[in-house]
Amino acid sequence: MEFLRPASWREALEAKAAHPDATPIAGGTDVMVELNFDRHRPEVLLDLTTVPELAEWAPDGDVLRIGAGVPYARLIEELGSQVPGLAMASRTVGSPQIRNRGTVAGNLGSASPAGDAHPPLLAAGAGVEVESVRGSRVIPVDGFFAGPKRNVLAPDELIAAVRIAPAAGPQQFSKVGTRNAMVIAVCTFAISLDPVGKTVGTGIGSAAPTPIRAREAEDLLAAELDWDAPLEDSVARRFGELVAQAASPIDDVRGSADYRRHALGVLARRTLNWTWHEHRSGRQECA
Repeated sequence: MEFLRPASWREALEAKAAHPDATPIAGGTDVMVELNFDRHRPEVLLDLTTVPELAEWAPDGDVLRIGAGVPYARLIEELGSQVPGLAMASRTVGSPQIRNRGTVAGNLGSASPAGDAHPPLLAAGAGVEVESVRGSRVIPVDGFFAGPKRNVLAPDELIAAVRIAPAAGPQQFSKVGTRNAMVIAVCTFAISLDPVGKTVGTGIGSAAPTPIRAREAEDLLAAELDWDAPLEDSVARRFGELVAQAASPIDDVRGSADYRRHALGVLARRTLNWTWHEHRSGRQECA
């Protein structure tokens, strides 16, 4: 196995152009598992841990640009108040050791349907900034996943950063697992409220071939919500039903398809109620 260790982002892009089949590694929390179980033996490993540009985050216009090397632990500590949904999901990832090494960009690169970071990115309308020696582009996260553990990156492209707007309102993330920690999700759900734009974003994980949004559920709330009034139970119930219907889960060792649909409906209703209570409480405190 050839091991490449570029010292700069430009060197990393040139190495990826010269070795399109190279597997990038930063935190290694997914790649090393594949190697240890002999599921994947890449001919070339591209180590990005010494690329300083990837370890930075900063505001960029109206969004936050979070470098691909920023680990979950730093995201939680440094950005938790600005992207609370993503921070909540990050807290559920693995153990403290995993959170100190693993990254959101690595989660995206693996493109697992069960990736914890994916639903809050979908709910927030985030983008994935990718680059090659040919140039850079931003891919909307809801167009990034091509199938189970597949994404739309070109062979010579690397993920440079995640672009996500600071929360305009309450956000929530909820996860069902077979135990409380260090577990692959049975299903996950994220919601993001924007009281100014009067929109709602959603994200579903581990309940379809790829992470997805529940668009009909979002449309329902856009049409039915009175942002100045209490949440009606009938709206919350219908929202949960539409979220469950958006999923296309399978039966596997972690849970049945029927259970996943039921759990998603419950998570959707709960998180909607939690975010709505936070939205209304904030309005009342400001009044």
